[in-house]
Amino acid sequence: MLPGLKRWILLIVFGVLFVVFGVLELLNVHPVFLVIDLISDFTHDTAKFLGHHHSGIIAITAGGLFLCFAVAKIAQSVLGAYVPEGREAIPDVLFRRHQLGRGPKIVVIGGGTGLSNLLRGLKAYTNNLTAIVTVGDDGGSSGRLREELGILPPGDIRNCITALADEDKLVTELFRYRFKNGQGLEGHSFGNLFLAAIYAITGGDMLEAVRVASRVLNSCGQVIPSTLTTLTLVAEMADGTVIRGESNIGKSEGRIKQLTAEPIARATPEATEKIVGADMIILGPGSLYTSVIPNLLISGIADAVRQSSARKLYVCNVMTQPGETHGYTVGDHIQALLDHTGTKTESSNKLLQAVLVNSTVVKPPAPNYESVEFDAERVREFGVVAIKQPLVSEKLASHHDSKRLAEVVMAWYTHKVHDDGNPGGGKGAANPNLLQRAASLFVF
Repeated sequence: MLPGLKRWILLIVFGVLFVVFGVLELLNVHPVFLVIDLISDFTHDTAKFLGHHHSGIIAITAGGLFLCFAVAKIAQSVLGAYVPEGREAIPDVLFRRHQLGRGPKIVVIGGGTGLSNLLRGLKAYTNNLTAIVTVGDDGGSSGRLREELGILPPGDIRNCITALADEDKLVTELFRYRFKNGQGLEGHSFGNLFLAAIYAITGGDMLEAVRVASRVLNSCGQVIPSTLTTLTLVAEMADGTVIRGESNIGKSEGRIKQLTAEPIARATPEATEKIVGADMIILGPGSLYTSVIPNLLISGIADAVRQSSARKLYVCNVMTQPGETHGYTVGDHIQALLDHTGTKTESSNKLLQAVLVNSTVVKPPAPNYESVEFDAERVREFGVVAIKQPLVSEKLASHHDSKRLAEVVMAWYTHKVHDDGNPGGGKGAANPNLLQRAASLFVF
């Protein structure tokens, strides 16, 4: 039954049947009536030997077994073509997706490595994830594509899509791959070129390009640029100097007084819609002045956060960042967020309810880095609840551990839902493991 032979074998069978039919017709033996008589005699003989009830049950059982076997083999053949070996069993996948589909609607606002790191952990709890991503990058591969092709910088978008992908480890390695040589290719990442290609295929529609890329990678959430306008970040330093461009701001040595974005841009409607309808909004983690705050400078983003009835959490960075937050405490981070969104008093603070702080002692990876100091009294003055928990791993102590961070975030959400007198409300809030974890939160 090799491919290409079955049709000819079937043709031979039909030929033999026609020959037999013709012979029987020449002998004046009608084959149809003969077959009917044979079936009738067999049925009557079987009924006499076994009885009508027993023979009927046996026939139904045999037919049912044949049908089940055939359907199982067909399903195995069809699914085997789409599901590679070693993947999770289909029933487990369906159950997990059903559970995750009932999870809370979470919107994460930021950019850079910190945002993708958080998304990688949160996708174990819900499929209703939305990443609102900054578009101010002007360095590296993203900056070159932005300048040469006139597209939104794809770097942060690519990081988030790969973090939400079904097979994130392999996909992340592929999409992070940077060409080491080749005229025009050197320095570019494969993921950025992939997004640039889809952007061109979709007629220059970045939102559609991101949706297509997410479908290709089977991502379990959405990634939305905060605006479709290409931005240039402008930092006014404490000494009065002005620095333009995200890549240049990170190289500065002074203290940033004020950050602005040029030109004035409006938020994408999809981004504000997701923020207003969210169950939880998370700011950060990520570079304060080049990943988190740039999103809040977009017209409509900060207002949507304030209007939303969602639980609002800021994930403070583990380490200070040279050129941006050198010497900053947790309170300084919060102050910068409030100042750049026009939030001046505790009573008007609808931007965030809590801040998540790492409690583990971390050794700085380099002399110009230091752990972010937790100034509890100042944080209280902002009307913000501080949650201090161990959030890093031994392997990479200068960055959040995805699993630990997501677990604490979800535990705080569960704790908050139950404190609000809604023990079942919040989709997926009644997870017993999260309830137990929430009870152990060290809240200041």
